[in-house]
Amino acid sequence: MAVAPGFRALTVDDLADLGWAGSGTHLRAVRAELTRGDEVDYLAAVVDGRVVGVGAVDHVAQPGRGALFQLVVHPGHRSRGVGTALVGALEDAVRARGGAEAVLEVEVDNPRAQALYERLGYRRAGTTVSSWTAERADRSTYEHRARCRVLRRALVGDVGDGPAPGHR
Repeated sequence: MAVAPGFRALTVDDLADLGWAGSGTHLRAVRAELTRGDEVDYLAAVVDGRVVGVGAVDHVAQPGRGALFQLVVHPGHRSRGVGTALVGALEDAVRARGGAEAVLEVEVDNPRAQALYERLGYRRAGTTVSSWTAERADRSTYEHRARCRVLRRALVGDVGDGPAPGHR
């Protein structure tokens, strides 16, 4: 059953309840992103008072574009429209700052996420290798490297202003 989440800014206070979103190392990285102020919008998707999805948009990494990153939906709320709504809210944040395009990276071995983004109008724009600090079960860290698809979606102009089909 589809749900319609509300959205608000993610706060440091939310992090204690987001163990489902990633490891302690990941949540420390999220905490660091929250200190970037106006450069980044980090959103919480909320259903029945609980954060069920998070995602961010970096407004300065790529001039004229919003770089969407760290999107994740609670496993119990997947396939219920939360991811679609979260992408739409992040795109709205890009538009509000005058961005004409949204760009994101998704691991090539994550076909479910790729299918969602492509259904929402994102088009393949190449591949890249990205890396980030990840955490093992014993809490030691390592540099994770992944081959990622770069996906882009025009938010204004020839595709029309407004959300992609299915966003609202």
